[in-house]
Formats: sequence, C-alpha cells, structure tokens
Amino acid sequence: MVEPPQLSVVVPAFNESGRLAATLSVIKPYLNSMGESWELIIANDGSTDSTLDLIHTEARLDPHHVYGIDLQPNRGKGRAVAAGVAASRGELVLISDADFSTPIDELVKLRTAIDQGYDVAIGSRAIRGAQVEVSQPYHRVLMGKIFNLIVQLLVLPGFWDTQCGFKLWKGPLAREVFASMKLDGNVAFDVEVLYRARRRGHRIAEVPVRWYDSIPSRISPMKHSAEALLDIAKIRFLR
Repeated sequence: MVEPPQLSVVVPAFNESGRLAATLSVIKPYLNSMGESWELIIANDGSTDSTLDLIHTEARLDPHHVYGIDLQPNRGKGRAVAAGVAASRGELVLISDADFSTPIDELVKLRTAIDQGYDVAIGSRAIRGAQVEVSQPYHRVLMGKIFNLIVQLLVLPGFWDTQCGFKLWKGPLAREVFASMKLDGNVAFDVEVLYRARRRGHRIAEVPVRWYDSIPSRISPMKHSAEALLDIAKIRFLR
C-alpha cells in the first residue's frame, strides 16, 4: 500500500493555460527540494481553453506527483477547491491560487504556525509583517477592506484577510471541513470553511506573507461582490 504524502498541494484552475505551465515550472522544483513526499492536485473548473489538456500532459509526465480533476461544467472556485481537497491524501494540505501570487517559498511560514500547534494557517496581506510587492488597483483594495469588515462583524471577528489564496490545513481537518462546505462560489467559500473550523474549536493562525497582484483577475467586482455578500449572510445560518 502506498504511503500517503506528507504534503498535498491543491490548485483550482479556470482558464489558466496562459500561466499554469510557468507556475508549475517553479512549484515542482521547490516541492522536490523540500525532501519530503508530496502530491499536486490541479482541479480544472470547467475551463474553456486548453487548461485541461495541460493538466493531462503534466499528469502523464509525472504520474507519481501530479493528478488532475475535471469538473464540468464550471461550478466556481469553491467547489473546485473542495474537490481537490477531497482527493488529497496528505498529512498537510496547502491550497493555493493557480498564479501563486503568494510565492511557494512562503509555505515555510505557514508550516511554522502548524508546528506551533495551530490547525490552520492562513496567509495574510493585511497584518504587520506582510509584504505586498505589487498591489491591486485601488478600487479592489477598497472593496476588499469593506468585505473584510463585513466578515469580521458577522462571522469571523479577529481575522484581517480571509481571502488571500494561500492556506495550509492539517489534512484530516481540511477533508472533514470541506466535505461539509455548502457554498460553491468564488469568494465566500473561504469564509465558510474557516467559520466551520473555528466553530468546532480548531485554532487558526493568520500569518503575514509576501504577495504580488496577478493580472488579469478572474473576479468580476460587481457580480462577485453581490454574490459574496449574499453568501456571508447564508453562513450565519449554516449548520
């Protein structure tokens, strides 16, 4: 029986053919350099470009490390992440956006928090020590701050950045929490799973990280802001 890897990396991908190959050329050597077992799970979220072909190619070239999941049709980033987490086997599960706006070498900071006894470590662009090397446009920064204030008021007081796409979970907890996730969308699913984890008594660390804005963004400001606010309201009533 094959031993589960020490680390699973879950990456949701929607129309990422233009940057996924470059991302993998950086991520895989880094994971190899860590000296521990790993797997990379790329969850294709109904892409309409050649993303799925690229994933299949990578999986054929490195079948012991790279695995693909195909969700059809597009269901939203949250559902793609949940599918990737469900397929993971690692003792730890890192969830990252496909562009790795937070560089992979920031993983060591999240690992330190887990080693200190936390169950989840979330990358943050908003607390002391964070380094935003390339910022988002002003209107997106402002919208993010407003969203975070609403999240703090309604569901997750004490966290300054729930939306940074770089989070490390203890594997069994990630698989348990994401299996109960109700929201499929692109924004508030992060809030839901953190809310569920905290409500069950698990410890969550917010860790300052380096971050670079990736252009173009996949998020439509008006559409997803309305979706996110509705989803935050729903979280209050989740069981």
